[in-house]
Amino acid sequence: MTVLLEARRVGKVFGGGVMDRGRTVALDDFSLPIDTDKPSITAIVGESGSGKTTLARLLLGLVTPSQGQVLYRGKDLARLSAGERRAFRVDVQAIFQDPYGVYNPFYRVDHVLTTPVAKFGLAASKSAGRALIEDALRAVGLRPEEILGRFPHQLSGGQRQRTMVARALLLKPKLIVADEPVSMVDASLRATILGSLRKLTDERGISIIYITHDLATAYQVGDNIVVLYRASIAEAGDVEHVVRAPLHPYTQLLVGSIPLVSTERDWLAQPVPSSVGADEGVGCRFAARCPAVMPLCRGTKPPLFRTEARRAVACHQYRDAPSLAPEAMASVFADRG
Repeated sequence: MTVLLEARRVGKVFGGGVMDRGRTVALDDFSLPIDTDKPSITAIVGESGSGKTTLARLLLGLVTPSQGQVLYRGKDLARLSAGERRAFRVDVQAIFQDPYGVYNPFYRVDHVLTTPVAKFGLAASKSAGRALIEDALRAVGLRPEEILGRFPHQLSGGQRQRTMVARALLLKPKLIVADEPVSMVDASLRATILGSLRKLTDERGISIIYITHDLATAYQVGDNIVVLYRASIAEAGDVEHVVRAPLHPYTQLLVGSIPLVSTERDWLAQPVPSSVGADEGVGCRFAARCPAVMPLCRGTKPPLFRTEARRAVACHQYRDAPSLAPEAMASVFADRG
């Protein structure tokens, strides 16, 4: 397996010292390898405050971890040379949540596309660069004549977001980190954008980390899934296994909250307990909300248990299964298909 990018036991804490009440654990002991030999889409799912965006910023090198390492081709991001960092910026691209906030309203849309072409020397001439940009726009389902020459406010949210996908595509990256890419787009356009991301993996061999709070779209587009709860992994593995037969009580609540097209749905059948949880350093973080809580849960934080070949779950209900070291997460996502 060729690991392009890896989070190895990464943690991020915001705030002061250990006793500081303002101290916030945004991500805790998280590991994830990205295998470029078998391009895939890995969905990172969780509610607000679970650590999803912090993870994205760590993987992109926008913030430094408080513990652990983010490795690019086996080397710590913080120790990359200028040439290695340039290669990282080509190989790993980002798509952010707000498709308007990334544009300068005083520039035409062309600016976000011509800048990487010029900066990274992607074309030998202006006409070649124009052709490259037009090909990238068509690849995401846009007509260049309807996009180029316009200002950001003249495009719809879906057009702006797909333009950013095209921008990422220009550099022929090996990995795209997409942080809530459809949350600010009309529902009618979400399927189009997700379809574009799926095509990038299937047709162009680009791996994608798809970060979302929406379990339904994660299931629609993902191959693998990681469910985060309060900065820690609750469950991970093959998306079909996890969504169709969730093991962790939190994942079960997430799946149970997906609306069904049925007038017989009993919305009060499975009430969600209060979100007030146990102390961050003691016991399972889901204990206060868990319908299956045991005394063990309140005093001991569960490790990841390897319940199946492509499944790991952090829940004491499965303590008879072998535990999985965080750095062994690669084996959970191996042998896809």
